[in-house]
Amino acid sequence: MKTEPIDPMGPETPAVAAAQKSFAETALELGGKSADEARRTGVIDTADDQVESLFAAQYQTVNSPAHRAVWDRPLPVHLFQSEQPSVPEEVRRVMDDSLEVVARHRRAGTLLDQNQKIPESVLRDLADAGYWGLLVSREYGGSGAQFAAFAPFLTQMAMYDPTIAGLASVHGCIGAVDPVRTFGNPEQKQRFLPDLASGRKLSAFALTEPWAGSDLTALRTRAERKNGHFLVNGEKLFITNVVPGRTIGLVCLIEDRPAVLIVDLPEEENDQFQLRKYGLWALKHTYNQGIIFRDFPVPAENLLTPPKGDGLTIAYHGLNLGRVSLCANAAGTMRLMMASMIPWAHFRRTYGEFIAKRELVQRRLGALAGMIVGCDALVAWCAGLIDQGYRGEMECIVAKIFGSEMQKDAAVELFMKTHGGRSFLHGHMFGDNVHEFLAPCIYEGEGEMLGMAFFKSLVKNHGREYFEPIGRALQQAGIRKPNLANPAHLWALKAPMLNYGRWFLGQKFQTPARADLPDMPPHLKQHAQFAARRLQKMPLKISQTMSKHQLALADRQCRMAALSAKVQNLLAILCTTLYAARHDDEVIHAAANVLCLDLTRQVTGGHPSDGYFRAVNQLGRTVLDGGFQSVAGVDTGEILMNYQNR
Repeated sequence: MKTEPIDPMGPETPAVAAAQKSFAETALELGGKSADEARRTGVIDTADDQVESLFAAQYQTVNSPAHRAVWDRPLPVHLFQSEQPSVPEEVRRVMDDSLEVVARHRRAGTLLDQNQKIPESVLRDLADAGYWGLLVSREYGGSGAQFAAFAPFLTQMAMYDPTIAGLASVHGCIGAVDPVRTFGNPEQKQRFLPDLASGRKLSAFALTEPWAGSDLTALRTRAERKNGHFLVNGEKLFITNVVPGRTIGLVCLIEDRPAVLIVDLPEEENDQFQLRKYGLWALKHTYNQGIIFRDFPVPAENLLTPPKGDGLTIAYHGLNLGRVSLCANAAGTMRLMMASMIPWAHFRRTYGEFIAKRELVQRRLGALAGMIVGCDALVAWCAGLIDQGYRGEMECIVAKIFGSEMQKDAAVELFMKTHGGRSFLHGHMFGDNVHEFLAPCIYEGEGEMLGMAFFKSLVKNHGREYFEPIGRALQQAGIRKPNLANPAHLWALKAPMLNYGRWFLGQKFQTPARADLPDMPPHLKQHAQFAARRLQKMPLKISQTMSKHQLALADRQCRMAALSAKVQNLLAILCTTLYAARHDDEVIHAAANVLCLDLTRQVTGGHPSDGYFRAVNQLGRTVLDGGFQSVAGVDTGEILMNYQNR
């Protein structure tokens, strides 16, 4: 992470504070918000600004590829081009050894214990291979892998076992590893990272509470300083890896401000620490439980102190890595689905014909290939941006939403429907894992909520530049309900309105700049040009929506979600075409084409054409003939599952 020097005075001046107060008051009038809701959303906004300030200016959101693709001219195509990462030999050895550990346990039938959990023996063998230290620097005993190498490796691991791939993300991205390596002081890094790298200790992250999910301002767990320790009281829920992961990042309130403590949990429950056990359909192969603290002591030196911000700053930082990891896991999981569908389609007959010959089945496999390539593209793009130093908030949200929604649709619309009633047999990949396929839509932020966060980041700078001056002018003139037919109101707004008018007319009559695309197959270039043109039309559409709803836009969730989804789809088209173009594999080109046709229909509201059906069915036939190379040799069990007596 590349940072600017810290301003000891902090980001807020009295003028800014006054302006923020006036905007909040206006929001109460126009948006219908309660004072408490305005205060809570203000806390989240402040935390977001504090995370932003940790990054050098050129890597902040306003200069990110997603933001610039909408607001800048010409569109910065080079920021959407990913590269194949260079993986050092010693890092590749750790990755290969880790894959072999999982393959060996699968062959031996020891990947799960009698409780259908990942057993301690597997976790230890992965530790010996160096799996848990991939994201820890070599200085502290890890491999120091670049995130651009780590993320696609998770796709490989997910093809062996998605749960184990997910545990690497829990440990290294949202668990204690990222908070300590990013925000820990030298003593904390030396104390915690070697054990986390070696796997002697695994980690988890404790954020969610019974009353606090997406609303992180509702935290109730508290820590009070006493005699060199913090005494923690409260309850946490949905803590994946909490049983083997005995070193956790705990988000709690200290003096009414969010903070993060690195907590070593005891091996056994006691009066001060208990696990809350509950039934959970998803994450069934892990230990996902709650924690109850009663005056639980944590050394005061375990408090992480970011250079700016508080515990929410730390929490938000690690979530970006977790979001990319979710997309990477989805790419591997959907490959498992494909590898299961292909032999079944060649085995199953209906009315005397193999279903592999049926257009509907071919379409499903063609569409699935497109979804997989789209996930690969977004993972490569986002992971590369993270390594370059970008905050990546908007881009990682796109990857998370895309990956989780594609996995959900693939599971229900493609995988389940192809396997039919057998999908619900005990032992079938769908029936046994349906909750695992759906749950990522909630992990690291529910998709539509994140979509609105994406939209908020997209419009924030535009609002500050053109709409906040109008609000300040209204405040200074004492105008509560502006009426442009009133000359006095018009005069009070003349300067900010003139500034906005110049921008508006410039957008209205500006000739769209042609994107400077690299050499690429014609059909992919056509998709990329479509995305570029549509992205250049978005500023007016977004600004007109902001003008229409003003501060009440915060309550127009459906409108924000719809605009956000359109921009996200256009970014996915652009990213996927450029990713596919750097590959020589024509099957990847065809898959990218099919995905872009699907996403284009979502943007335009169109209907499938005969050309689309020809393209997707041809791709499906290629997949059925073994043309999608990355699923070759994947073992998904028996083709014909036996009916078992229960």
